[in-house]
Amino acid sequence: MNDAVDGVIERWAAIRPDLDTAPVGVVLRIFRASRLLEQGIKGYFEANGLEPWEYDVLATLLRAGDSAALRMSDLAGAAMISPGALTNRIDRLVAKGLVTRATDPDNRRLVRTTLTDEGRRLADGLIEGHIANELELVRALTPDERTQLARLMRKLLLSLEDSP
Repeated sequence: MNDAVDGVIERWAAIRPDLDTAPVGVVLRIFRASRLLEQGIKGYFEANGLEPWEYDVLATLLRAGDSAALRMSDLAGAAMISPGALTNRIDRLVAKGLVTRATDPDNRRLVRTTLTDEGRRLADGLIEGHIANELELVRALTPDERTQLARLMRKLLLSLEDSP
């Protein structure tokens, strides 16, 4: 069974048979899968009144534990976004009453962010549905294939993160 990427590779082979298009097959499929997965995840969160990035920040704080108050720098690293983007996102979550932000009493230069009770209930209430949605998105793969793909993607990401 062929996908849209096979058509791209076939066209390149016809026009430039001298090219090794194997990397195109990998990269284009990752791009396409990323967009489709993002749409599936976005749809789940939109149906629950959130943007995916909002849940990502809430889930990062939830994973930190019940009494955790994360520094903005730690939260930015865990959420894999820049500190500038995080500040804007935290402002919006504070306005929604889902997180609080306070200056660290031991170091006034540090700001710590915590979930409100409402933010904790929301994040905790959505995690099972989120994981079920992700499982549905990868349903074409067997459990062993999901494990293998996760291992291969980890290897790829580690190599890309080490690249200049």
